[in-house]
Amino acid sequence: MNKETAYCSNIIVADQNDEITKWICDGLELDTDWLGPHFTIGFVRGGCLIGGLIYHDYRPGCDVWWTIYAPDKRWCSKKVLKFMFGLAFEFFGCRRISMITDVDNYACLNLAQKVGFKAEGVLRKYRENGKDAVLMGLLKNECKFLGE
Repeated sequence: MNKETAYCSNIIVADQNDEITKWICDGLELDTDWLGPHFTIGFVRGGCLIGGLIYHDYRPGCDVWWTIYAPDKRWCSKKVLKFMFGLAFEFFGCRRISMITDVDNYACLNLAQKVGFKAEGVLRKYRENGKDAVLMGLLKNECKFLGE
């Protein structure tokens, strides 16, 4: 791998001191007080943090919730998606992943649907500001990134 290829590739890092968790929550304008036990990974490109994912509300053998923040679209690659889903379904042993996004966050909704999530319902006036949100879910047997 040459220097140019290495620079363009995303590196996945584990959050050591909740620094990435705080960065994600700051980006989403959330406190961290809602988080119980969690595991966070960050996506680094060219030495800069460009996205992150918090795995939270994990129920062994059942499910996990995702909270994602990525101001840079380049975080999303097949390698990163395979790792994200592998952690949830293979390492944590979950059978589903759940996430919530604002009803008007079209970029998130489109990406979630492209990678296999299905809209499972609208949570009316769910957000603190009264905005509706969409509950999204993905079952292990629906994930196209496992076993590739």
